[in-house]
Amino acid sequence: MTTIDFQQLSPEQKAELLKQASQEDLKAAVAAKDQQKDENRKAYKEMVNDAIPHFIQVIENASKMLSKVKFDIFDGLKFLLDQKAEAYSVKQGQQTHTFSDEKGNGITYGFRVNDGWDDTVNAGIDKIKEFLESLAKDENSAKLVTAINKLLKKDAKGNLKSSRVLELRQLAEEWKDEQFVDAVSIIEKAYKPVRSAFFIDAWHTNSAGKKIYYPLSISAAEFPEGTDIESLFPIEEAETPVEPNTEDVA
Repeated sequence: MTTIDFQQLSPEQKAELLKQASQEDLKAAVAAKDQQKDENRKAYKEMVNDAIPHFIQVIENASKMLSKVKFDIFDGLKFLLDQKAEAYSVKQGQQTHTFSDEKGNGITYGFRVNDGWDDTVNAGIDKIKEFLESLAKDENSAKLVTAINKLLKKDAKGNLKSSRVLELRQLAEEWKDEQFVDAVSIIEKAYKPVRSAFFIDAWHTNSAGKKIYYPLSISAAEFPEGTDIESLFPIEEAETPVEPNTEDVA
């Protein structure tokens, strides 16, 4: 029995073959195609179920390795930190510490702090707004309103920036208004910084005197030199937007 590859036939041959085929033959052909599709999809899902646990294991091992490296670096640098405190009579309670050698290698480690505020910060902001509404509408007060509104502008997370509160304090002291000074004091006392992740930044200095940082996150790490990214992860080219026709129409 000769097997015919339907996909290799010309449109005319396909039409002629369909004319000759019985209704039962057509149904059987469709059923066979659907079955093959189902089998292909089942095989794909089985491959996913086999492959993903392996990749997860590799990532888990890398994560555990980074965790151990992080501990070892902090633990090792603690000795240097103790020696530095003894040799130079410096305090250890600061947020970050940096060590560097004469060859241009260095490490900065510590923790970062995110701005945080308790609910009373809104009382301070409202009081400042009341103060602004009470100002006379002259040129100087208009400039003050503009400056204060810029300093009270919140970030994407809805928080004030702590660096701006000092500027608010300076403005309040210059203006010498009791309500304004009290409002800034309320904001300052509402500041509750939140300690975020402990970090390590490490670098070496190249021949041009530039610091080259070692990537310590999987996102920042480069692929090995010579990697063909296009074959590794196919990327479609973005369509070039069509420039609108700005010529005058006669």
